[in-house]
Amino acid sequence: MDIAIVGASGYAGGDLIRLLLTHSQANIVCATSRKLAGTPVTKDHIHLKNLIDLDYTNPDVNDIDADVAFLAVPHTAAMQYALQLRERGIRTVDLSADYRLPQDIYEKTYGVKHTAYFKAPYGIPELHRDEVRGADFVANPGCFPTGATLAAAPVADLATTIIYDSKSGVSGAGDSVSETTHYPNVDENIAPYKITAHRHLPEMKQEAAFLGSSAKIYFTPHLLPAIRGIITTAHILFNEPVNLEEVKKRYETFYKDEPFIRLQTAKLGGVRGSNFCDINFELEADGTRLVAVSAIDNLVKGAAGQAIQNMNIMCGFSETDGLRMPGMFP
Repeated sequence: MDIAIVGASGYAGGDLIRLLLTHSQANIVCATSRKLAGTPVTKDHIHLKNLIDLDYTNPDVNDIDADVAFLAVPHTAAMQYALQLRERGIRTVDLSADYRLPQDIYEKTYGVKHTAYFKAPYGIPELHRDEVRGADFVANPGCFPTGATLAAAPVADLATTIIYDSKSGVSGAGDSVSETTHYPNVDENIAPYKITAHRHLPEMKQEAAFLGSSAKIYFTPHLLPAIRGIITTAHILFNEPVNLEEVKKRYETFYKDEPFIRLQTAKLGGVRGSNFCDINFELEADGTRLVAVSAIDNLVKGAAGQAIQNMNIMCGFSETDGLRMPGMFP
């Protein structure tokens, strides 16, 4: 399959290239960047030197010639490509937020008018595999909703309240320089931000409802002095006590045969650089609160890796092609 990566110069774009280089069916033919057009991909992605020989280009959307396209661009930018790619029969995975939510919720959340809306499958494969299979366009989920939703999914329908507390590495903010990500402001510090109104909260509510949950959903993210990874602690509250054996059975059954879910102690070092999501949980003595912890790499299972997993399902490839690699520990 000939692959085009739109917005290939960012962190997610770089990880798409890194992972696709190991994919048995992928041939990267186009890597776009407006600011770096005409320069080698390896000029800024120095870790890919001697592995890919390709220059950035900045083609018109109608000049992109590929079987599959990845849109690794910010929200509002993806909608400028989506309809044309779809009409031309180019299967597309969108890593932006533009097609994750219903139009009215998207416009309220992001404060912009959606100019090219259509409904697309929401690509958490563990929940929506049947919708993704054979689709021509998939909305890749946000990094925080991925880790959070997977932590709580097996018991979400029993919950009355779910509180997500997530801590993310700095790469989640992208490669633009800002005061927030300035080294002296990040190192030796953990900073909560967008404490009650993060843009990923509607995705979490959407997926909880999909799982049959009427629980109230709360979310607070924190910036962690690390490069990669998200660790999420989900406080899942029940009106009626549950027992540990029931919880264990639910998690084991829900994630049976899932290639990228591992029920083991969630640590960032166990998943860094990989597409795995590790989950562990403990139940309060009175059975009314379950604490579930998940760990993902925000750039892989939270972005590029899950996008490739979705591509594999869309195209009928092995779901693990290009993704079956361990985390980088230590």
